[in-house]
Amino acid sequence: MQFQYKARTGEGEGTEGVIEAASLDLAVASLQRRNFLVISIEPTEVAAKSVWNIAGWSSIFERVPVKDVVILTRQLSTLFEAKVPIVEALKIIIGETGNKLLKRRMSDLLDEIQGGMAMSQAMARHPEIFSRFYVAMIRSGEESGKLEEIFTFLADYLERSFELTRKARNALIYPAFVLSAFIAVMSLMLVFVIPNLADILLEAGQEIPIYTRIVIGLSEFIRSFGLVLLLFAAVLSVFLSKYARTENGKMYFARLLISIPIVGGLYKKIYLSRISDNLHTLLSGGITVVRALEITAEVVGNEIYRRILLDSVEMVKSGSMISDAFSKYADIPPLLAQMVRIGEETGKLDYILSSISNFHRREVDNLIDNLVNLIEPVLIVALGLGVGVLVAAVLIPIYNISTAF
Repeated sequence: MQFQYKARTGEGEGTEGVIEAASLDLAVASLQRRNFLVISIEPTEVAAKSVWNIAGWSSIFERVPVKDVVILTRQLSTLFEAKVPIVEALKIIIGETGNKLLKRRMSDLLDEIQGGMAMSQAMARHPEIFSRFYVAMIRSGEESGKLEEIFTFLADYLERSFELTRKARNALIYPAFVLSAFIAVMSLMLVFVIPNLADILLEAGQEIPIYTRIVIGLSEFIRSFGLVLLLFAAVLSVFLSKYARTENGKMYFARLLISIPIVGGLYKKIYLSRISDNLHTLLSGGITVVRALEITAEVVGNEIYRRILLDSVEMVKSGSMISDAFSKYADIPPLLAQMVRIGEETGKLDYILSSISNFHRREVDNLIDNLVNLIEPVLIVALGLGVGVLVAAVLIPIYNISTAF
């Protein structure tokens, strides 16, 4: 919420402006901490709604990368271990933060905490930075008096999760870039080079090999219907984007993602690692089983596993164990359900979940390494064949023409 204010500085100079705060009291408190004598203050929506508000438009393009949240959490963990008070810790982090949006949000967080708001409650006001999982863990730390331990748990968890996601993403960047470059070069060849070659071959009157005729035909098709194809692709992208937001669409694409050969297995292991790691972190932080399952469902990142976790919530509420719920679904490996059952029966569920998470994380690492080693030779062979066919289609007819004279 924004407030328009008029005030006097400590030197007696008049000033006015707009301040953002959760309430009028917090806005006044924030101004007073700046040594302002508030003359008048009232809520305003003008600055927020103005289409010419440069700050408003610039915030659209600002974001807080996951890496910055990971670093922020580790910094808070370190400062709390050093027994630095929350307010002082936030001031130190605000001074060291390079991301402008994160700096503003941390300043808001500091104002809200100094205004009497609990840390978890203040963080919940900034969901673009602090997820429900994050807020639930902080609330658990506040209620149990173990905020320092919770921040250590969170920092470790976020670092593991970020490293896992980064490694999987990096493994797919190389083949995506190479394929995109190959498609771009082939398209340019078909649009600009092959038509000139076709004119030369037709004028020479020589017999054109079948593979060259196929390449020339493909070139003519792209030149004649290229714009139509691009328009169709744009319309299809919009349709798929809207369909992906529906319940059926979410399920379809979630199933498709984990069904793709090799890549699907990688993502499935990532989701299983995320589920076990989230549950371990939440249960270790004192969150109840039902609440831990609900929060994990929101952050797992796949609609299939989200629904499995939500169904498990209902079964646990009715008296079943987590392992009983997991064993009903083919997308949950029997080994995971059996290990969870052992943890429930021995009272060491958090330890078992940690072991499962480590197991799946090692499997993901091994699969990514194998995938990277496999992709390179496959790409070399595929690109070599593609380039070879195109070169043969261009050079062999030219060679036949030169030998004919």
